Amino acid sequence: MKIALMDSGIGLLAAAAAVRRLRPDADLVLSSDPEGMPWGPRTPDDVTERALAVARAAVAHAPDALIVACNTASVHALPTLRAELEPAVPIIGTVPAIKPAAAGGGPVAIWATPATTGSVYQRRLIDDFAGTAAVTEVPCPGLADGVQHADDTMIDRAIAAAAALTPRGVRAIVLGCTHYELVAERIRTAVGVPVVLFGSADAVAAQALRRVARADASAAGTVTPGRVTVLHSGRESALSVQAMSYVEARLLHAATPVR
Repeated sequence: MKIALMDSGIGLLAAAAAVRRLRPDADLVLSSDPEGMPWGPRTPDDVTERALAVARAAVAHAPDALIVACNTASVHALPTLRAELEPAVPIIGTVPAIKPAAAGGGPVAIWATPATTGSVYQRRLIDDFAGTAAVTEVPCPGLADGVQHADDTMIDRAIAAAAALTPRGVRAIVLGCTHYELVAERIRTAVGVPVVLFGSADAVAAQALRRVARADASAAGTVTPGRVTVLHSGRESALSVQAMSYVEARLLHAATPVR
């Protein structure tokens, strides 16, 4: 099995690690656009063009499925990606986990990029899936960039600012950008009260495996770890020094040869 993942940057690591945990034998293709990120401030047409280029680079490696591990690309480019690539390659998009977060009925906060916060897209998701739960949209300027560059000062500053905007009664936080899942524990600590974080990595990984209709091999005894192919703007590369500062990247690197 081969699963490809695409994102503007290293936000795809969370979903890649989730796939690795479910199917340690699966080959992974990690396709990103470090030359063009961040995608958030770009126009929808520009995001779609860049997402297509990243997706085509991934699909050239003949994956069984492609995870669009990026909220921005899922908002703007998913229909175009599906029109071009499906049904040959199943495409799995990323949607903020608002529905499960709101299932308990309590107050919910959605941490997202400034471009997504207050957007028509996010408001529609809240209207469709939040039910009666009170929802606070929390912009997180600089957090995705800080995570991408493994800049601890920028990360801590952005998390502290977002935590200050999060109502004290909130017990569920939706991580509305895939980059944020890489610093989930730092977010939990900064909020300072018991809180459940809802990311999308586990759900999209499980959905990708369902789409390719393969059994879970995690309990099948000893397996040979799959290979990891890293693509930066279409060129084969290696996991960056910044990526390797996160446990998700180290999991991929330690368990398998990386090319």
